[in-house]
Amino acid sequence: MPTFFNEMHADGGSEVREHYREFCRWLSQQPPETIERKRAEADIMFRRVGITFAVYGDDAGTERLIPFDIVPRIIPAGEWSQLQTGLVQRVKALNMFIHDIYHDQNIIKAGIIPAEQIYRNAQYRPEMQGISVASDIYAHIAGVDIVRAGQGEFYVLEDNLRVPSGVSYMLEDRKMMMRLFPELFARNKIAPVDHYPDLLLDNLRSVAPMGVDDPTIVVMTPGMYNSAYFEHAFLAQQMGVELVEGKDLFVADNAVYMRTTHGPKRVDVIYRRLDDDFLDPLAFRPDSSLGVPGLLSVYRAGRVTLANAIGTGVADDKSIYPYVPDMIRFYLSEQPVLNNVPTYQCRKKEDLAYTLAHLPHLVVKEVHGAGGYGMLVGPASTREQIEDFRRRLIAKPDGYIAQPTLALSNCPTFVESGIAPRHIDLRPFVLSGKTISMVPGGLTRVALQDGSLVVNSSQGGGTKDTWILEKDQPC
Repeated sequence: MPTFFNEMHADGGSEVREHYREFCRWLSQQPPETIERKRAEADIMFRRVGITFAVYGDDAGTERLIPFDIVPRIIPAGEWSQLQTGLVQRVKALNMFIHDIYHDQNIIKAGIIPAEQIYRNAQYRPEMQGISVASDIYAHIAGVDIVRAGQGEFYVLEDNLRVPSGVSYMLEDRKMMMRLFPELFARNKIAPVDHYPDLLLDNLRSVAPMGVDDPTIVVMTPGMYNSAYFEHAFLAQQMGVELVEGKDLFVADNAVYMRTTHGPKRVDVIYRRLDDDFLDPLAFRPDSSLGVPGLLSVYRAGRVTLANAIGTGVADDKSIYPYVPDMIRFYLSEQPVLNNVPTYQCRKKEDLAYTLAHLPHLVVKEVHGAGGYGMLVGPASTREQIEDFRRRLIAKPDGYIAQPTLALSNCPTFVESGIAPRHIDLRPFVLSGKTISMVPGGLTRVALQDGSLVVNSSQGGGTKDTWILEKDQPC
């Protein structure tokens, strides 16, 4: 039976960790019916505000509430400082890697990453080769998934550099906790996160095309049927910028314009929330009705900034993930602050042999998969599911990686049976512009099913507010 690091309790549950003591004192004084009432109140308010997400292929309806848990995940200042240092280091190296791949390709020439791992990657965009982007920034917004295992060590599970989502839930979870339990914020020194939209706007302004002093910024959405549409609308509203679809934009005179009631308005920075394939039907998928014909030509000319840049996906593919520690050493001449999860690359003969021999004990993931889809969690799978994945691996080994089944940390969570431990992860958001910045916090996702290690909302996961204590303090 694996042992799990408990975020709140030490010594097998006999002792409350110092940074949770004030919260635990408060929780012990709350009648169960009060907590249940507050949880129901949160559901009503989330539904009223429209904080929902869509599940593709879900017959039950197009939108759901993401379950919200009222027991926060608390991180002391010292731990957060280490995490932040490691995240800034990692995102800096990833941006340098993407620039290198589309320019001099020194990391390939040095023999650190095989050329075929880049050129055969579905997310590599040859159209970006030799293109200069503002401030050499490609991943302006990065969501890095962090897990905790063993004795409490942090590991990076995944880098999300294309169109990372979830920050709206981080912000709304905090607003909800402050509304429901204002006394907790009087008793605990919790770092604020509500300035994220201002930070994002500042970062987007800082990467405007050369010579543009007062840039016009828009958030570009695929539309209301996208799973993260609430977030697109939320961020546009919070930043005070226009939310647009592809049909609202057009290209003329080597520039991008937005249709308005007062006539065309030049657009300088597009925070785009749709994938590369759909951005420009003249350059990528010709059947896309979501993009802007000619957008790539304006982008190549440096007359509009796209955040995130086209082609960033080459760096967050799961087949590239194992090389990130080497990137940090190569580009920064530093040792990684945060470790990767040990990873078997099934394209390698010896790694494939190990994976096939240990399938019941491993997590196997598609290199292009996302959202908890296309993966096998060996210990939680049936013999039939394992054998199905064995056939897939043998047929297409380069399409998969495998990792040990981590004993993810757990955190007390309010479920139907009361308060019980559930597994969690953390997605902090790293913003890159003229500087690299973060708000102290992130989206904590929780696997609400007992024993489940899959925290994705599309797989039934929920969210928690994440508290970063402003200083390590006895509570």
